[in-house]
Amino acid sequence: MRRTSVMNDKTQTIPVLNPRSGAVDYHIERTSRAAIEGLSTELRAAQTEWAALPIEQRAQILLSWADEIEAARADISAALILDTGRKRIAEEAPGHVIGSIRGWAETAPKAIQTARGRSSVMPAVTFTNQYKPYPLLGVISPWNFPMVLSLIDAVPALLAGCAAIIKPSEITPRFVEPLSATIRRIEPLHKILRYITGDGETGAALVDNVDIVCFTGSVATGRRVAESAARNFIPAFLELGGKDPVIVTAGADLDRAATAVLRGSVYATGQICYSLERVYVDRKVHDDFVARLVEKAEEIDINYPDIGRGHIGPMIDLRQADIVQDHIDDARAKGAEVKTGGEVEDHGGKWIRPTVLTGVDHTMKVMTEETFGPVMPVMAYDSEAEAIRLANDTVYGLSAAVLAGDPEEGERIASQIDAGAVSVMDTILTGAIIRDAEKTSFKLSGLGGTRMGAGSILRFFRKKAILTNSGDSVPMTTLGEAGTG
Repeated sequence: MRRTSVMNDKTQTIPVLNPRSGAVDYHIERTSRAAIEGLSTELRAAQTEWAALPIEQRAQILLSWADEIEAARADISAALILDTGRKRIAEEAPGHVIGSIRGWAETAPKAIQTARGRSSVMPAVTFTNQYKPYPLLGVISPWNFPMVLSLIDAVPALLAGCAAIIKPSEITPRFVEPLSATIRRIEPLHKILRYITGDGETGAALVDNVDIVCFTGSVATGRRVAESAARNFIPAFLELGGKDPVIVTAGADLDRAATAVLRGSVYATGQICYSLERVYVDRKVHDDFVARLVEKAEEIDINYPDIGRGHIGPMIDLRQADIVQDHIDDARAKGAEVKTGGEVEDHGGKWIRPTVLTGVDHTMKVMTEETFGPVMPVMAYDSEAEAIRLANDTVYGLSAAVLAGDPEEGERIASQIDAGAVSVMDTILTGAIIRDAEKTSFKLSGLGGTRMGAGSILRFFRKKAILTNSGDSVPMTTLGEAGTG
């Protein structure tokens, strides 16, 4: 992997750690505010021509891009492997993006339906809604799924007719170079889509220079993005943190439930916004469930020293390992018992094996704050009402799950949980509905309209009403009170 050249002014470069070795082996340049201002002007100028194209033509251009990504798949995957320290998920990422582009190319033209009608107040007046895309979208994306989450909002926005500037996390920037090469090979796309590199300073400058912003990341940073967007009077769509609960009822298939909880908690090393982070189990089956969960968890291995084996990758952001360890230590100090796992392993990079805790309660950080690691704190409950109360006892409301005796029981419980998406009879199903079902996050987990479902593309338009009166002109007497000249 070619390293970006290091400038003499050290303040203009950002060192990047390798998550497997913990060593700095890459640098990126911090895109300056002046450069962002110039780029925004350039892309806005090109966006007018882009938006004037029929959506079918924009779709064909993006489909050509999907083909270029396919051709560069090996190079992009290699960069993502270095970015994340994991192999299979990195190799799958380009395919997910290709699927997203192809899916949206088919879905978008059907989702954008021009509304026409007649006024119910003045029958002679007809109206037509015109969709006007926001000229320039800014995307600030996170490090846990670097490529996929940088494009989850940008792809439908491009089809809507927006131009876009994307700033991925400075923790995982290596994929930008090979992906940008594919963009440059599609001239119409390169005119309206660019990646920039940098840190929080760059992100702040980006928000000041776009017309709409999409952010995925922590609540703390999301709050700053929202405040900046408000000052700039632009819409902000925020997908933030979670503390997702799962309820396991007495009638659930416990072996299947243990597998689903384990998968939902440790997939991608638990570094996914809708990972399960709280497990509530009916007291009558608590001990049996825990025994099965621990047995399965102990079969999961880390992918060290060989990236090609094992199941658990390193903590991508090494600082996150300290948070995970702090949550475990806090729970242990307050009386929780570590059934398996429980210690961060330092091999230069940092790994943590699947960790099961019992004897937990809501005085502990591991039950109230976002952990973002492969940790499963299991708490017993005595009634369905208590389980629902515990699941809703959080400032978050991203996702949840219910593993019940049958779908009817699961759906009844799911309907009472305050979260944007609730998986029933399985876990972490959110990704299965990306273009099918709409959802919005509850509480501190998000702000703005749905980023899922066919209708999510409508976020990127302003609606304009064109009104036509085919009857007599509106008389002057309707413009004021009777007797007022």
